[in-house]
Amino acid sequence: MTTKTAWITGATSGFGAAAVERFVAGGWRVIASGRRAERLQPLVERHGAERVHIAAFDMRDEAALRAAHAALPPAFAGIDLLVNNAGLALGTAPAQQADLSQWKQMIDTNVTALVTITHLLLPQLIERRGAIVNISSISGSYAYRGGNVYGGSKAFVTQFSQNLRVDLLGTGVRVSSIEPGMAETEFTLVRTGGDQAASDQLYAGVHPITASDIADTIWWIANLPPHLNINRVEVMPVNQSAAGLQVHRDS
Repeated sequence: MTTKTAWITGATSGFGAAAVERFVAGGWRVIASGRRAERLQPLVERHGAERVHIAAFDMRDEAALRAAHAALPPAFAGIDLLVNNAGLALGTAPAQQADLSQWKQMIDTNVTALVTITHLLLPQLIERRGAIVNISSISGSYAYRGGNVYGGSKAFVTQFSQNLRVDLLGTGVRVSSIEPGMAETEFTLVRTGGDQAASDQLYAGVHPITASDIADTIWWIANLPPHLNINRVEVMPVNQSAAGLQVHRDS
């Protein structure tokens, strides 16, 4: 069998880091990209340069993305799977109190960077009849206080995935959207500016989704027979369900 290659963005932590481990263990080559070079380098030391190629850059920097793509070693140049995992949530304030710069950073990362790398790799993915797995969120379907732009950005990811499916019909390229609920990674630490107590409180007693749970889901989708496409997967912990509607009563 020919070894396949996956490009996994946001590979320095959480879902991305777990996905790198899962795909390397499964015999794939992996391009692992992320901002923090110090977290990427151990992947090469652990798995070897013949299995993992690292690319340290900020996804919002289009020039750096294109340079990283152009610099891929020949063994990694044939990309069969793009896992669009890089993304973040910033802030928990309602819209009227939110930091506009955080909104823009979420849009630049969760939306603009995602469509940029997708557009860049589409010709190759079409040529190789590859696959795209976009990491969305239940926040794109269920609104909650403080979700504002983060939820909006993930709604975009979900809808973009569906529209890609329509445009790519007949090419053999598969497109899937994974929409996790409460998952205990660095997500809440990033969102709250490093508040470990807030993170611990949020996940206490929930038995949340783990990074390896989502990595296994990505692996399953990527290794299905080529005539099958998983359009959307919504995943929640058993202890989480869709929130009820809020009602405000005047006093």
